[in-house]
Order: sequence, then C-alpha cells, then structure tokens
Amino acid sequence: MTANPILAEARRGGIAESFHRGAFAVVDADGALHSSAGDIERPIFPRSAVKVLQALPLVESGAAERWQLNDEQLALACASHGGEPEHVAAAAAMLRQAGLDAEALECGAHWPYREPQQHAMVRRGETPTPLHNNCSGKHAGFVCLGCLMAGDGAGASARRAFVRGYIRPEHPVMREVTAALQAATGHDLARSAAGTDGCSIPTYAVPLRKLAHAFARVATGVGLSEGRARAARRLRAAVAKAPFMVGGSGRFDTRVMERLGERVFCKVGAEGVYCAALPEAGLGVAIKIDDGNTARAAEVVMAALIERLVRLSDGDGGERGFVQALADVPLVNWNGIEVGRLRARID
Repeated sequence: MTANPILAEARRGGIAESFHRGAFAVVDADGALHSSAGDIERPIFPRSAVKVLQALPLVESGAAERWQLNDEQLALACASHGGEPEHVAAAAAMLRQAGLDAEALECGAHWPYREPQQHAMVRRGETPTPLHNNCSGKHAGFVCLGCLMAGDGAGASARRAFVRGYIRPEHPVMREVTAALQAATGHDLARSAAGTDGCSIPTYAVPLRKLAHAFARVATGVGLSEGRARAARRLRAAVAKAPFMVGGSGRFDTRVMERLGERVFCKVGAEGVYCAALPEAGLGVAIKIDDGNTARAAEVVMAALIERLVRLSDGDGGERGFVQALADVPLVNWNGIEVGRLRARID
C-alpha cells in the first residue's frame, strides 16, 4: 500500500523535525472530485466532525421548533465545545425546554477543556457533570428529538422513559440519526465497520470522498431531501450567528467562523479528522491525518484548504492573512521564544 503524502510538517533549526501524513478530498455537490491527496477511498471513522449531519433530524423532525431552540442551542447541537459556562447553560436550557434535565444525558462527564473553568470549579468544590461534556449539546439535541418522538401527550416521565438508552444503535432516536448520516454520505452504513464514539453513540467508517460529498450537500442542499436541505440551511445559519457555541475561546472552528461567517462551516473530529462545508464554492472538504494529530496537523491543513477554496479579502488585516497565519503557525517555547514553525504542505 502506497503511503499517504505529507500534509503538514514541524520545522526547527532550518529542517523538518516531524511530518504528518494524511489524505484529503474536496468534492462538489454532484459528487465530482475537485481535488484530493492520498487515499480517499479508505473508510475512516469521522467521529465528531459529522455532528451537523447527526443534528439534521433535530431540525427536520420539527423538534427544534417544538422546543423553541434558538441559534445558540442549534449551534451547540453541532458542537464539540469547551465546557465554558455559556455552553453548559445552553445545554441545560435545551433539556429544560423539552421538559427534562441533565440526568437524561448519556454522554458521560468530563472536566471542561479550559483550565480557567477547571480551576473555578475546583475552587467552588464542584465536579463535572454530563453538561460539561464536549458532546452535551449534541446529546441534548438527541434528547429533544426523542421527546418529540415520544408523542405530544407524553409527560415528563414518559419522555424520560422513551429517550432512555438513546445511545444504542437500535433506539428509535439513533436509527433516525444513522439514517440521516447514511443519506447524506450515500454510504451503506450496514456494511461499514462500526465502533463506539467517545460519547458512547455508534460511529461508522466512511470513505473521505463520501464524507466530503456529504458536506458539499450540506453546503448546497443538492442531493438532500427537501426537509434535510432546509435543516442544513438552518443549522449553518445558526452556527454562523453563534460560532462561539461550536467550540469556544481560542478554538479553531470558532475563530474561523467568527471571521468568515457563512462562507465556511468547519468541524473538528477526534483522531485527526476535519470536515467543512463551503457554500459559496459549493464544495465539501474532508481531511484525515494518519497519526490522529488534530491540533498540530489537521488544523493547519484545513486552514490551507480554506485559503485555496474560499473567497478572502486581501490587504493589511485582511482575511487572507488571518487564514495564512492558521496554516503556518509559530512554535513557541516556555520562554516565549519562537523555536520553529508548523505548516501545511498541500501544494
């Protein structure tokens, strides 16, 4: 098997110190390949990069409207957030609006990603709850979908009973989510390798080319049912209005979408996966770094592809300079001295 090409490198002292190999696919809404590198047919687990696809049933079903979810909450349903107070409050509100609480979440608990939040919680004598989980918004969306599926006449106890076990592949909620993922990617998930994600829901292996096609469909609506196309537009608009909710302070996704707005929807996944929908260009992007490195490698590769594919303003303080700085990042030691660079290599 031919090795995938080098997509990013870390340089120190004038030489390349480390290399990160991987593959990427850029596909249009008709499924035509725009550009690529490496093996884009090998199925990979997309992990959290596909949360927007998993959130399509939340909107398409009418659950988002029924429980009056706002832009921040819909953006959180697509998020891998940092567990900051705004994220925790929004997830709790989603559940409350559907008549339930954090006990309905089955994603598990972990500490917020950012140290200031961790330290503040320790000072207050608090321990993390499922609301702090980076996937709590996605799971709150699943619960909201389940509460609608339980029926209009169902009370809180009946809703809670219906949604219990929603993380299992055979649960009605997860069957809807899996169907949306399969329809968007066009990949037969029943024949795919299946695993369990970090937040305990099923994850299915999908080729990069088909992941990129799914995101081109999210970008344009082409190839989606009318209801799912409307849902994709609603989710993209919500994220553009509330990009902080998708990541948080200092996070790549938030920074890019705060600056570029609806021109880019990008979403990180664990183990070196990144996907993006580029509505103006009508393209979808999917990246996989072979060694699973996300922050060091996948981000700079995504930035380089955004620079190549998205209309950007030039000049001092322009968008192009902003994106270029994300594709060629200084490596700084503990004394604040620049000791090298981390840069994309996708030419």
